[in-house]
Amino acid sequence: MPGPLTATNDFVVKFANVNGSGSASANSLFARSILRMGVPVAARNIFPSNIQGLPTWYEVRVCEEGWLGRRGGVDLMVAMNPQTWDRDVAEIEPGGYLFYDSTRPIPESRFRGDVTVLGVPLTRLTNAAYSDPRQRQLFKNIIYVGALAFLLRIDTVEIERLLAEQFESKPKLIPANVEALKMGWDWARENLQPLGLQVRRADKVGDRIFVEGNYAAALGAVYGGATVCAWYPITPSTSLAEAFTEHCQALRLDADGQANFAIVQAEDEIASIGMVVGAGWNGARAFTCTSGPGVSLMQEFIGLSYFAEIPAVIFDVQRGGPSTGMPTRTQQSDILLAAYASHGDTKHPLLLPMDPAECFEMGAAAFDLADRLQSTVFVMLDLDIGMNDWLTEPFRWDDARRLDRGKVMTAGMLEAGADFGRYKDVDGDGIPFRTYPGTHPSKGAYFTRGTSRDPYARYSEEGAVYQANMLRLLKKFHTARDLVPAPVTRAAAAPTPLGVIYYGSTTPAMDEALAELAGDGVHIDAMRVRAFPFPDSVYEFIAAHGRVFVVEQNRDAQLRTLLINEGEIDPSRLTAVLHFEGAPITARFIIDRISALLAAPEREAAE
Repeated sequence: MPGPLTATNDFVVKFANVNGSGSASANSLFARSILRMGVPVAARNIFPSNIQGLPTWYEVRVCEEGWLGRRGGVDLMVAMNPQTWDRDVAEIEPGGYLFYDSTRPIPESRFRGDVTVLGVPLTRLTNAAYSDPRQRQLFKNIIYVGALAFLLRIDTVEIERLLAEQFESKPKLIPANVEALKMGWDWARENLQPLGLQVRRADKVGDRIFVEGNYAAALGAVYGGATVCAWYPITPSTSLAEAFTEHCQALRLDADGQANFAIVQAEDEIASIGMVVGAGWNGARAFTCTSGPGVSLMQEFIGLSYFAEIPAVIFDVQRGGPSTGMPTRTQQSDILLAAYASHGDTKHPLLLPMDPAECFEMGAAAFDLADRLQSTVFVMLDLDIGMNDWLTEPFRWDDARRLDRGKVMTAGMLEAGADFGRYKDVDGDGIPFRTYPGTHPSKGAYFTRGTSRDPYARYSEEGAVYQANMLRLLKKFHTARDLVPAPVTRAAAAPTPLGVIYYGSTTPAMDEALAELAGDGVHIDAMRVRAFPFPDSVYEFIAAHGRVFVVEQNRDAQLRTLLINEGEIDPSRLTAVLHFEGAPITARFIIDRISALLAAPEREAAE
């Protein structure tokens, strides 16, 4: 039997709670207190799609080395949900720790012999101190945070500071929470010993911030010039619209305090994208935020944006599908849906941020790109990035940066005799000039339609005219390859025929997996794609390697399919590594899967 695990600033704690029990605030308090001690953490909330009653988990990875992806495995399980007891106990690493409410006895058969058991009578402590049922429920969470602080040597001064910040607007609640915290700490000090898992002050956080991707993307939209948001509530994108509202109320008010923005909760997803397209046609920078089911409903208006060439931005915070699927679980399963959204021949640019810092950056850049291309641009988040707090670099902005509105014909250009053809390719990049409504009293007007037309926006169903327009739209999409963010490539320490392509929230787990594989002598060149259409460098990377793994979080290898389709790649050159259970991918999963594929490629291919 292994001895108890020992580690300093390098372990995983997982909280198993009941949804609606008020545990989320306490669990976040636990994670943030470790951050305040200068130790990086990665925190992920795995929660059900009902209001309360079902199981929920909160996983905190403490890692001074700085790995921010899920590792896999649990070193300390805080088991507060009897419904999931057996599953939670089974997840603990050999030599790990089980923390539970020991008020009621649990048969020995429900424990594991290779795990250290830490029983704290939480219910008895709360019942003795509080009579109100809701107080008992809420303060029990703070009491276990106090006990964990003793066991892991977390400085309670940091927790008290966080409580003071949290209840700044309700200062009367601060003493009661501090009292509950000390109650747990005192009981643990008198009855237990500190664990082999320890938190020790470090200086590894620096100036990084702890923030959700949805919050960051919404702030990027403000900085990108967005003034219109039309949306319909859907998990996991709702908090993006709410954050945009908050940011606008702080940053988009005129000198007299009047709102310089319009935010509309539409009656459905179809109405929301219709409002966005209408606002874009009028010259406003507009967006909607949604998830896969919403994108499915928006198809016709997305096609209008593409064919009538009207700027629009869609933040797609992806979740588990199809249909209702797993609305509170994460996946990267809308890539093909977004890339080819609507009927007929359509292609749309996708931006693929890896963390909240890039959510901010690409959230702003999407509006320049939509204006330049006069089309819908998707920013592809997922639930893991969108709704979880990530430790990320501070957002940076160049105050000298100006909005790029693309090819807009002004009244002066029209007065000077410019030949305005709304759908005319004037310089070979496929992008025409547009005018804003009311630009000139008699020139520059055109009829916007979703039917076929000639370069001067005149209705036409002639085959040659339609074909020429469709080819111009394809040329415009090719132009986008030089406008979207370039991929990030990292060469292995030694020459290798192996490559890996990945994107988005897979990145932190992928980075750790590559480092560990390299330590075992498996060298792999890496490319993180950041946008679609793919620049030529993506296909050059594939051509330079004998075998390329494509790591993504969906069942059908959607990124791999897109690469094969767009680059006419031999499918045998790209090996799918797929994770789609709904929880974020782990470094261990990537390592195990790639190692298995390298060890037995023929058997794996047959399966």
